[in-house]
Amino acid sequence: MALVFLSLFFVAESLNALKDWQTPAQPTDTISVSGEGQAFVTPDIATFSFGVSADAAQVSDAQTSVTTKTNAIIAALKVLGIADADIQTSDYSIYPKYKYASTICPLNGICPPANQVPDGYTVSNTVTVKIRKIDSAGAALAAVGDNGGTNVSGLSFTLDNPDAPQADAQAKAIADAKTKAQALAKSLGVSLGSVVTFQDNSNQGGPVPVYMKAMSATAGAAVAPTIETGQNTVTDDVTITYEIH
Repeated sequence: MALVFLSLFFVAESLNALKDWQTPAQPTDTISVSGEGQAFVTPDIATFSFGVSADAAQVSDAQTSVTTKTNAIIAALKVLGIADADIQTSDYSIYPKYKYASTICPLNGICPPANQVPDGYTVSNTVTVKIRKIDSAGAALAAVGDNGGTNVSGLSFTLDNPDAPQADAQAKAIADAKTKAQALAKSLGVSLGSVVTFQDNSNQGGPVPVYMKAMSATAGAAVAPTIETGQNTVTDDVTITYEIH
């Protein structure tokens, strides 16, 4: 019996030792620092939306007017080299219109509320356009106005391939964190060891404010506005934990 219990004890100790060998001890003395990095890049994609709407007594008449104008705008955009895949209908709506009919007030002076009566229909079509030749953005906006488009909105500038500037921003964030860690270690009178943990909270920033120059009004076709693309700021934020000695 004693030999059996002694054998079980050695087996348990061997298993505990193997477990400790497989799971390395985490360092107890560490410091954590955060780093930030930015990369500035000129955007190469422009996106905007335009709307066409029409009112008519009959739905079909309003639809015909909207379709005619929309097709003319799309044809003008294709002349500028914008592909079918970069022109997308994002909303199409039909809703009735109403007006208030006047009522005759009785002799007692208390007028009944006005009656709401049908007054035709409004049809609206919204299209989103992506421009890969960003120099054509001004001409595209002018083409929309020339062919009856309204409600131009959502002009934005992005990157077709954001991976390279994102990697640049990350490298700067890591360098910033390492510089901070070295300065902190020097102040504490310790030396940096290996990296224990690394966390990347990347956050690609949007475009900086963009200002469009005024578009001159003429009796004929609209003058294409000069579009200022500005720069996009790509940011990265990392947290690194170092072992210290």
